[in-house]
Amino acid sequence: MTRTAEPFDAIEVIRAKRDRQRLTDGQIDWVVDAYTRGVVADEQMSALSMAILLNGMERAEIARWTHAMIASGERMDFSALRQAGAGHDAGPKPTADKHSTGGVGDKITLPLAPLVAVYGVAVPQLSGRGLGHTGGTLDKLEAIPGWRADLSNAAMMDQLSDIGAVICAAGSGLAPADKKLYALRDVTGTVEAIELIASSIMSKKIAEGTGTLVLDVKCGSGAFMKTEPMARELARTMVDLGQDAGVNTSALLTDMDTPLGLTAGNAIEVAESVEVLAGGGPADVVQLTVELARAMLAGAGVSGVDPAEALADGRAMDVWRRMISAQGGDPDAPMASARESHVVTAPESGVLTRLDAMAVGLAAWRLGAGRTRKDAPVQAAAGVRMHAKPGDAVQAGQPLLTLLTDTPEQFERALGALEGGYEVAAAGTAAAEGFSPKPLIFDRIG
Repeated sequence: MTRTAEPFDAIEVIRAKRDRQRLTDGQIDWVVDAYTRGVVADEQMSALSMAILLNGMERAEIARWTHAMIASGERMDFSALRQAGAGHDAGPKPTADKHSTGGVGDKITLPLAPLVAVYGVAVPQLSGRGLGHTGGTLDKLEAIPGWRADLSNAAMMDQLSDIGAVICAAGSGLAPADKKLYALRDVTGTVEAIELIASSIMSKKIAEGTGTLVLDVKCGSGAFMKTEPMARELARTMVDLGQDAGVNTSALLTDMDTPLGLTAGNAIEVAESVEVLAGGGPADVVQLTVELARAMLAGAGVSGVDPAEALADGRAMDVWRRMISAQGGDPDAPMASARESHVVTAPESGVLTRLDAMAVGLAAWRLGAGRTRKDAPVQAAAGVRMHAKPGDAVQAGQPLLTLLTDTPEQFERALGALEGGYEVAAAGTAAAEGFSPKPLIFDRIG
């Protein structure tokens, strides 16, 4: 059998980026395709990824790299979605999606998708599972008895037409090059390359076919981007990629030094999301849900509405119940509760001035809420319940955190993760009197 000659050689592409040269469109298209086909070896793509991490890429290179990853698989098309009751000749129903770069207690997708759907915008929310200290949307929803993450494209389209919102797993056909490359970056110390993070996220989101995309780029100890300049660069890069691809893209930069809400886990985050949908819930979760909804609705061309009203009057809850039921879940089923608990108390009276998101995330992970491998199971009931947030007054001996698990032998490791993860300033001190929590949303891009 005659083997077709390859137009490029992996070594020349590696050397070009090693020597800080701009990769050509042809080189990028070939190396992404050849790696997907197995022609470029893992060690060669590892070397190229490290060269990209160290020497960067220009905007045109990142855009082409993203395009090449999209081209490795299928693209979804929601143009067949029509406004209900508007007739066959009506224009397509607008679509909007949100992507978070990941954090602790980040359950925003759960109330957000049904909230936006209230206003006639279809929300195809293709989500993932957690790995390490950051929680996964699908893991949370699978704590609901009967709920299933895997839907066919046809079932997803039917649900979007009927209900307006779907949260499900992305099919394997979307950007398969990214799935292969991400696994490699994860074990070669190149996950941090902003160019590769941006193209990884945006290749899947552009291939998903949504018309509007709002990015929640988190910054702080519990986020992937630890500093504001890093978060800002990632947000700007992703917004540019989306806009260049014809997707109406914007980003919010949000704080992740402190966990979102008062829960970090799976079942307990679902319960907190239902509280938000019922018109209650923690103020920070409500604020971010409403602000992201406003951005998604504005991008989709919906004006003159206040999404906060649909949380207060029960319309978002109605969509939530239909969405969960459509995917086999029972919205009335009681959530799993942990068999064991351990309470962490305030060491003194004063003001809680710090509750570190990474510490809480690691504790929840060690209690069983997260996984160390993609195929490992998670405990639905494990996690951390928070009883105070920075700025709150606390009394000595008052519960600060409740650790939840079915495997109490994990308490010691979880407590180790929390060491140094919270601080209480004594009442009357300058640290207590002058403390002011950080703003949750500190900038918007696009």
